[in-house]
Amino acid sequence: MIRTNNLAFKYDRNGAGFNFPDISLGPKENLLILGKSGIGKTTLLHLLAGLLSPIDGSIEIDGIPTQTLSNRGLDRFRGQNIGLVFQKSHAIRSLSVTENLQARLFFAKKAISRTVIPDLLEHLDLTDCKNQKIATLSEGQLQRLGIAMSVVHQPKIILADEPTSSLDDENCNSVMELLIHQAKANNANLIVITHDHRIKPLFTNTLML
Repeated sequence: MIRTNNLAFKYDRNGAGFNFPDISLGPKENLLILGKSGIGKTTLLHLLAGLLSPIDGSIEIDGIPTQTLSNRGLDRFRGQNIGLVFQKSHAIRSLSVTENLQARLFFAKKAISRTVIPDLLEHLDLTDCKNQKIATLSEGQLQRLGIAMSVVHQPKIILADEPTSSLDDENCNSVMELLIHQAKANNANLIVITHDHRIKPLFTNTLML
């Protein structure tokens, strides 16, 4: 469950600021946030993730007002409850696919079944490269690994930053199907920010910035 109220943010005290519409998502509901470049999509995503702090307003995730948490408390909450899908891979290049997922669980400090990683690798068609280093993976494999790293710790919210903007139609549909399926499997909210209108039919809830 996610709720925001009167969110506002400024990068520069003397510069222009962002004021965002309120968000209210119940359990398992997904949201697509559309808008052109520079409108504040990534800023809103980073506010929801706790990577930025609002100058006004509130954010509540699963009943927790995240802006009231200490820095350490927010880091712990983010690590355990939020999954982030970035435009570029943030996997550790010196580690294998499996080791990257193990590291994500370690930093989440969350007890997860031993079958989670093998099951996830199988579902995302990564089993054959589970022992490969990151530099040897294809772009498609890197994208699927990014999704795996965002959900392996079974977060309550998955936040995806432009996951399809550089993909052709076939890969666009494949990535979105994986994200939506993984959100459903984890009983998580999925929020996708993008300027890619191709994925609009996949969402019931859409917010235009």
